[in-house]
Amino acid sequence: MSESQDSDQLYDAAVKLKDAGDMEGAAEALLKIVAAEPDHLHSNMALGVYLQKLGRLEEAIKHAVKVTEIQPEDPFSFTQLSVIYQRCGKILEAEDAMAKAHALQGRPGGKH
Repeated sequence: MSESQDSDQLYDAAVKLKDAGDMEGAAEALLKIVAAEPDHLHSNMALGVYLQKLGRLEEAIKHAVKVTEIQPEDPFSFTQLSVIYQRCGKILEAEDAMAKAHALQGRPGGKH
């Protein structure tokens, strides 16, 4: 089994923890995944959301930024970053991220 397959199984287990109400446990499981596989997209996306909900704002932002580095052409990556910035009280950063998302949406070949 490849590292990515292992990470995907661990990710699924982390989502089950979150669904069972264990947000902290889910975040810790996801942090283990990105420690082994820093570019695991779904783990970084989930960590942005979960850590923000846990009040771990700087960590949440770090993972949301990582998603934009993994997928620099995906408008949704910047939209998620904007939302996390907003929820963390960083309005100027949120506006910049949303502007980037809009620019990518308007570009030929940009994802919708």
